[in-house]
Amino acid sequence: MLERLLPRKNEFFALFSRHATLCVDGAGKLREMLDDLGGAEQCAAGIHVTEHEADGVCQQTMELLHTSFITPIERGDIYSISSRLDDILDHIEAAAQNLWLYEVSAPRPEALEMAGHLVEATLAMKATVDALAKRPTSEHVRELCRAVKQVEKQNDRLLRRATARLFKEEQDSKNLIKWKEIFENIESAIDRCEDVANVIEGVALENA
Repeated sequence: MLERLLPRKNEFFALFSRHATLCVDGAGKLREMLDDLGGAEQCAAGIHVTEHEADGVCQQTMELLHTSFITPIERGDIYSISSRLDDILDHIEAAAQNLWLYEVSAPRPEALEMAGHLVEATLAMKATVDALAKRPTSEHVRELCRAVKQVEKQNDRLLRRATARLFKEEQDSKNLIKWKEIFENIESAIDRCEDVANVIEGVALENA
Protein backbone atom coordinates (compact mmCIF):
# COMPACT_ATOMS: atom_id res chain seq x y z
CA MET A 1 0.00 0.00 0.00
CA LEU A 2 2.73 2.45 1.00
CA GLU A 3 4.60 1.86 -2.25
CA ARG A 4 1.62 3.21 -4.21
CA LEU A 5 1.80 6.43 -2.17
CA LEU A 6 5.50 6.95 -2.87
CA PRO A 7 6.07 8.32 -6.39
CA ARG A 8 9.13 7.30 -8.31
CA LYS A 9 11.78 9.97 -7.90
CA ASN A 10 11.47 11.50 -11.34
CA GLU A 11 7.71 11.27 -11.99
CA PHE A 12 6.92 14.88 -11.15
CA PHE A 13 10.03 16.17 -12.90
CA ALA A 14 9.22 14.16 -16.04
CA LEU A 15 5.73 15.68 -16.10
CA PHE A 16 7.14 19.18 -15.66
CA SER A 17 9.58 18.57 -18.51
CA ARG A 18 6.84 17.28 -20.80
CA HIS A 19 4.65 20.27 -19.96
CA ALA A 20 7.52 22.69 -20.64
CA THR A 21 8.24 20.96 -23.96
CA LEU A 22 4.64 21.53 -25.01
CA CYS A 23 5.01 25.21 -24.10
CA VAL A 24 8.04 25.46 -26.39
CA ASP A 25 6.07 23.70 -29.13
CA GLY A 26 3.11 26.06 -28.73
CA ALA A 27 5.35 29.13 -28.82
CA GLY A 28 7.01 27.90 -32.01
CA LYS A 29 3.64 27.26 -33.65
CA LEU A 30 2.45 30.77 -32.77
CA ARG A 31 5.60 32.25 -34.31
CA GLU A 32 5.00 30.20 -37.48
CA MET A 33 1.37 31.31 -37.51
CA LEU A 34 2.37 34.96 -37.55
CA ASP A 35 4.68 34.24 -40.48
CA ASP A 36 1.80 32.78 -42.50
CA LEU A 37 -1.58 34.13 -41.43
CA GLY A 38 -3.13 32.67 -44.57
CA GLY A 39 -3.18 29.36 -42.71
CA ALA A 40 -4.42 30.86 -39.45
CA GLU A 41 -7.29 28.43 -38.92
CA GLN A 42 -5.08 25.37 -39.34
CA CYS A 43 -2.38 26.85 -37.11
CA ALA A 44 -4.91 27.74 -34.42
CA ALA A 45 -6.22 24.18 -34.54
CA GLY A 46 -2.70 22.81 -34.11
CA ILE A 47 -2.08 25.04 -31.11
CA HIS A 48 -5.40 23.90 -29.62
CA VAL A 49 -4.24 20.29 -29.87
CA THR A 50 -1.01 21.19 -28.07
CA GLU A 51 -2.91 23.08 -25.38
CA HIS A 52 -5.29 20.15 -24.90
CA GLU A 53 -2.36 17.76 -24.48
CA ALA A 54 -0.86 20.13 -21.93
CA ASP A 55 -4.15 20.10 -20.00
CA GLY A 56 -3.79 16.34 -19.82
CA VAL A 57 -0.27 16.62 -18.43
CA CYS A 58 -1.48 19.15 -15.85
CA GLN A 59 -4.27 16.76 -14.83
CA GLN A 60 -1.78 13.90 -14.48
CA THR A 61 0.40 16.09 -12.26
CA MET A 62 -2.52 17.04 -10.03
CA GLU A 63 -3.66 13.43 -9.72
CA LEU A 64 -0.15 12.32 -8.81
CA LEU A 65 0.08 15.14 -6.29
CA HIS A 66 -3.18 14.18 -4.60
CA THR A 67 -2.31 10.49 -4.41
CA SER A 68 1.32 10.86 -3.25
CA PHE A 69 2.19 10.59 0.41
CA ILE A 70 5.68 12.05 -0.06
CA THR A 71 6.71 14.52 -2.78
CA PRO A 72 10.23 15.51 -3.96
CA ILE A 73 9.50 19.21 -3.39
CA GLU A 74 6.81 21.11 -1.49
CA ARG A 75 3.25 20.41 -2.61
CA GLY A 76 2.53 24.09 -3.06
CA ASP A 77 5.53 24.44 -5.36
CA ILE A 78 4.41 21.48 -7.48
CA TYR A 79 0.96 23.02 -7.83
CA SER A 80 2.42 26.44 -8.70
CA ILE A 81 4.81 25.11 -11.35
CA SER A 82 2.17 22.97 -13.01
CA SER A 83 -0.56 25.62 -13.00
CA ARG A 84 1.76 28.32 -14.36
CA LEU A 85 2.98 26.02 -17.11
CA ASP A 86 -0.67 25.48 -17.99
CA ASP A 87 -1.25 29.25 -18.04
CA ILE A 88 1.53 29.71 -20.61
CA LEU A 89 -0.27 27.59 -23.19
CA ASP A 90 -3.64 29.10 -22.29
CA HIS A 91 -2.31 32.53 -23.27
CA ILE A 92 -0.60 31.17 -26.39
CA GLU A 93 -3.86 29.58 -27.51
CA ALA A 94 -5.76 32.80 -26.74
CA ALA A 95 -3.38 34.79 -28.97
CA ALA A 96 -3.76 32.21 -31.75
CA GLN A 97 -7.55 32.28 -31.48
CA ASN A 98 -7.47 36.09 -31.64
CA LEU A 99 -5.42 36.02 -34.82
CA TRP A 100 -7.76 33.53 -36.47
CA LEU A 101 -11.20 34.64 -35.26
CA TYR A 102 -10.41 38.35 -35.69
CA GLU A 103 -9.31 37.54 -39.25
CA VAL A 104 -5.98 39.32 -38.93
CA SER A 105 -4.47 39.40 -42.41
CA ALA A 106 -0.97 40.75 -41.73
CA PRO A 107 1.23 40.76 -38.63
CA ARG A 108 2.50 43.89 -37.00
CA PRO A 109 6.33 43.84 -36.74
CA GLU A 110 6.15 44.11 -32.96
CA ALA A 111 4.01 40.96 -32.81
CA LEU A 112 6.64 39.04 -34.74
CA GLU A 113 9.31 40.27 -32.35
CA MET A 114 7.17 39.41 -29.32
CA ALA A 115 6.58 35.91 -30.66
CA GLY A 116 10.33 35.55 -31.02
CA HIS A 117 10.73 36.61 -27.40
CA LEU A 118 8.12 34.06 -26.41
CA VAL A 119 10.08 31.27 -28.08
CA GLU A 120 13.23 32.43 -26.25
CA ALA A 121 11.38 32.62 -22.94
CA THR A 122 9.90 29.13 -23.23
CA LEU A 123 13.27 27.64 -24.16
CA ALA A 124 14.96 29.37 -21.20
CA MET A 125 12.11 28.32 -18.92
CA LYS A 126 12.38 24.70 -20.06
CA ALA A 127 16.10 24.69 -19.29
CA THR A 128 15.24 25.85 -15.78
CA VAL A 129 12.53 23.20 -15.38
CA ASP A 130 14.83 20.42 -16.60
CA ALA A 131 17.58 21.51 -14.22
CA LEU A 132 15.27 21.00 -11.24
CA ALA A 133 15.45 17.20 -11.55
CA LYS A 134 19.25 17.31 -11.31
CA ARG A 135 19.29 19.02 -7.92
CA PRO A 136 21.41 21.93 -9.19
CA THR A 137 23.18 24.48 -7.04
CA SER A 138 21.18 27.60 -6.24
CA GLU A 139 23.69 29.69 -8.19
CA HIS A 140 23.20 27.60 -11.32
CA VAL A 141 19.41 27.94 -11.00
CA ARG A 142 19.72 31.71 -10.53
CA GLU A 143 21.79 31.86 -13.72
CA LEU A 144 19.12 29.95 -15.65
CA CYS A 145 16.36 32.10 -14.17
CA ARG A 146 18.18 35.28 -15.17
CA ALA A 147 17.92 34.21 -18.80
CA VAL A 148 14.12 33.99 -18.49
CA LYS A 149 13.89 37.30 -16.67
CA GLN A 150 16.06 39.04 -19.24
CA VAL A 151 13.69 38.05 -22.04
CA GLU A 152 10.69 39.17 -19.98
CA LYS A 153 12.25 42.59 -19.40
CA GLN A 154 13.05 42.98 -23.10
CA ASN A 155 9.50 42.11 -24.03
CA ASP A 156 8.05 44.41 -21.40
CA ARG A 157 9.90 47.33 -22.97
CA LEU A 158 8.77 46.21 -26.43
CA LEU A 159 5.15 45.97 -25.27
CA ARG A 160 5.21 49.56 -24.04
CA ARG A 161 6.63 50.79 -27.34
CA ALA A 162 4.24 48.67 -29.38
CA THR A 163 1.19 49.83 -27.42
CA ALA A 164 2.20 53.48 -27.69
CA ARG A 165 2.70 53.13 -31.45
CA LEU A 166 -0.60 51.29 -31.80
CA PHE A 167 -2.57 54.07 -30.10
CA LYS A 168 -0.70 56.72 -32.06
CA GLU A 169 -0.98 55.21 -35.54
CA GLU A 170 -4.03 52.92 -35.63
CA GLN A 171 -7.14 54.78 -36.74
CA ASP A 172 -9.48 51.79 -36.76
CA SER A 173 -10.69 51.22 -33.20
CA LYS A 174 -11.49 47.55 -33.91
CA ASN A 175 -7.94 46.89 -35.10
CA LEU A 176 -6.61 48.69 -32.06
CA ILE A 177 -8.58 46.44 -29.72
CA LYS A 178 -7.58 43.31 -31.65
CA TRP A 179 -3.86 44.00 -31.52
CA LYS A 180 -3.87 45.24 -27.93
CA GLU A 181 -5.42 41.92 -26.88
CA ILE A 182 -2.96 39.89 -28.96
CA PHE A 183 0.01 41.83 -27.55
CA GLU A 184 -1.23 41.33 -24.00
CA ASN A 185 -1.75 37.59 -24.41
CA ILE A 186 1.80 37.11 -25.72
CA GLU A 187 3.14 39.25 -22.88
CA SER A 188 1.13 37.25 -20.34
CA ALA A 189 2.56 33.99 -21.68
CA ILE A 190 6.07 35.37 -21.22
CA ASP A 191 5.18 36.60 -17.72
CA ARG A 192 4.08 33.08 -16.78
CA CYS A 193 7.46 31.75 -18.00
CA GLU A 194 9.08 34.10 -15.51
CA ASP A 195 6.66 32.93 -12.81
CA VAL A 196 7.73 29.31 -13.37
CA ALA A 197 11.38 30.35 -13.12
CA ASN A 198 10.70 32.28 -9.91
CA VAL A 199 9.05 29.28 -8.24
CA ILE A 200 11.97 27.03 -9.22
CA GLU A 201 14.47 29.60 -7.99
CA GLY A 202 12.66 29.60 -4.65
CA VAL A 203 12.76 25.81 -4.50
CA ALA A 204 16.51 25.83 -5.17
CA LEU A 205 17.15 28.40 -2.44
CA GLU A 206 15.03 26.52 0.09
CA ASN A 207 16.95 23.31 -0.59
CA ALA A 208 20.43 24.85 -0.84
